[in-house]
Amino acid sequence: MPRLEKFRQLMAEQKIDGFLITQPENRRYLSGFSGSSGILIVTPERQAVVTDSRYYEQVRQQCPDWELIEAGYDFVGNMLETLRQFELGARRVGFETGYVTVAVLNSWERALKGRLVLVDTEGFVETLRLRKDEAEVASIKKAVALADEALAHITRWMRPGMTERQVAWELESYMRTHGASALSFEPIVASGPNSAMPHARPTDRVIQAGEPITMDFGCVVEDYCSDLTRTVCLGEPADDKYLLIWHTVLKAQEVAEDGARAGMTGEQVDKLARDVIAEAGFGDYFGHGLGHGVGLAIHEGPRFSFTYPHEVPDGAIMTVEPGIYIPGWGGVRIEDMALVNNGQLEILTTAPKEAVVSL
Repeated sequence: MPRLEKFRQLMAEQKIDGFLITQPENRRYLSGFSGSSGILIVTPERQAVVTDSRYYEQVRQQCPDWELIEAGYDFVGNMLETLRQFELGARRVGFETGYVTVAVLNSWERALKGRLVLVDTEGFVETLRLRKDEAEVASIKKAVALADEALAHITRWMRPGMTERQVAWELESYMRTHGASALSFEPIVASGPNSAMPHARPTDRVIQAGEPITMDFGCVVEDYCSDLTRTVCLGEPADDKYLLIWHTVLKAQEVAEDGARAGMTGEQVDKLARDVIAEAGFGDYFGHGLGHGVGLAIHEGPRFSFTYPHEVPDGAIMTVEPGIYIPGWGGVRIEDMALVNNGQLEILTTAPKEAVVSL
């Protein structure tokens, strides 16, 4: 179990004797357990899944190398006794600060009565998840390919007079009926002035010919996510601004995708695209970061962002999604997914980039 071995190495380095893992994607990453409720207990010698009766059989199937602790619905009530079985009395036990609520932590501390030391940690499993292994890359490529297919379908299917919600539902229906187990997130379909909002929700607004339409969507295949954005115009654009902005965004994306190199920080890669947009006079209209990691979660580390001063390692799978958003007019975003491979970006997305779709 290479992942578990690496995790135990991190525990040893931090002098942590046991670990409670509650974050869902982290549970899935280490154990294979995909249920919605449970806690992993990891020590240098043992690993167990603690859950309730809804998931006993699932754990047996998904996690054959893990002990099953049948805790029912009162883990807290049995917490001290359970952890003593793992010889964790008077020991340092890590937990995930970013996921455990204050209420849960308080209940744990009351249950443990000071008999062991709870150690707050950040990013233990997430550090391992930054780099994808071959199996993870293969699953993500399947999710990317299905999103690409969905785009090809929707651009043939979509017509003026349809609502944003109709287009969003068609995207969802296509992905779910062609191999997706879930959506990465609720699809964004934003037309006309609505496309000035990067995370607009689909509405009953009727899509018009000649206006920008931004579609951002993705799906889950074999537990892994994809993320794709294209902005198109149905028929001839209503004004000259659209093609100017669209090609500026495309150039920003191409410069970043071509220019990313080993040793660059997320901040530096972000700057490659941001400089292109700023030089074109739209610097005030690109507010978000250039991209984010994608894996078991749709948004995870690392980042291509002005707020991320760390290197982005080989094996990371990233989005590259510059955008320009002008209130009252609309916006353009173009997004690919890419694997950081030998210090460069290998673009996984194959969906075409078309500013205008003929009617």
